[in-house]
Amino acid sequence: MYETALEILNKINEYGYKAYIVGGYPRDIYLKRTSLDIDICTNATPKQLKEIFKESVLNKQEYGSVTLIYKKIRFEITTFRKEIKYENNRFPVKIKYINTLIDDLERRDFTINTLCIDSSGNVIDLLNAKNDLDNRIIKCVGNTKKKIKEDILRSLRAIRFATILNFKLDDELKKAIKKYGYLLKKLSYYRKKEELEKIFSSPNCQYGLNLIKELDLDTKLELNNFDNLVITTSSLGIWAQLDVMNLYSFSNNEKEIINKIKEALPKDILDNKVLYQYGLYICTLVGEIKKIDRTIIVCKYNNLPIHSIKDIDIKADQICNLLNKKSGPFLKIIYKDLETRILNNDLYNEYTTICNYLKQKY
Repeated sequence: MYETALEILNKINEYGYKAYIVGGYPRDIYLKRTSLDIDICTNATPKQLKEIFKESVLNKQEYGSVTLIYKKIRFEITTFRKEIKYENNRFPVKIKYINTLIDDLERRDFTINTLCIDSSGNVIDLLNAKNDLDNRIIKCVGNTKKKIKEDILRSLRAIRFATILNFKLDDELKKAIKKYGYLLKKLSYYRKKEELEKIFSSPNCQYGLNLIKELDLDTKLELNNFDNLVITTSSLGIWAQLDVMNLYSFSNNEKEIINKIKEALPKDILDNKVLYQYGLYICTLVGEIKKIDRTIIVCKYNNLPIHSIKDIDIKADQICNLLNKKSGPFLKIIYKDLETRILNNDLYNEYTTICNYLKQKY
């Protein structure tokens, strides 16, 4: 990916324009972290980029950005710009193309995201990013209050970077986030969830939660039950405790899992029927919230006499033959009965034993 990106830079250079890898990739390489995305900035305008790369897509021309699939790898290429005016404390509604790298870097959020790499692989540090990376601190580029106020998403991005990288927030940045936290109510729940998801999914999640609390953002983000939150190995276990389903958007699969976690929470997850009904994944998440040793849950689950209806040692046609009946709704009732008795250890899951039971009862 890196070599391919350098090819793109060189191609842009061949047409007389400047181009650099910028942002997350140079930062992560400096920190010796794996990075999967490469963003490119250039003084070539979107239309000029389109002339260089015929296959590029001008889907974000209003923000001075094009998408390029080059050698099956996706790149975002953004024209040097100044953001003249913001709307709703989030969106730049007026931009101006510029010709110098330093002016483009000065519009960015945090110094740690301003490292660049040129077409020869040289690292360019115009805003002292390396110093802040070495000191493991997150600072805004330029006026901190202005940066946070003009785009309130930056407050969550700051916490996300601090969480993932285990960095501290600069004191001025903390003050600005605290001061303008109320503006988060203007931010879409989709964008808030996107950032929170990355915080909740981090191995360093507790640090991120502590920052959210310290900066008084839990109430601004409408995160209920925040003080009693227990970290789980899946972010869905965290979302299930926050009671925000009526505010934040979730996929159908996420909703299903969250609802099952909430349903199972008041129940005894070491009970055979509960383990069987909700399965190992849900029960281990509930166990984490209730601080029940995972190994106990796994052991209990593995020792269940059945894990699904398919494990019952008699088939539907065998039941029909045994009872001399045609297939019908009665089978569902019988299987439910067998499930309950087997899980309660009242009936041994073995064909002959089951047949004897069915002949006696039905």
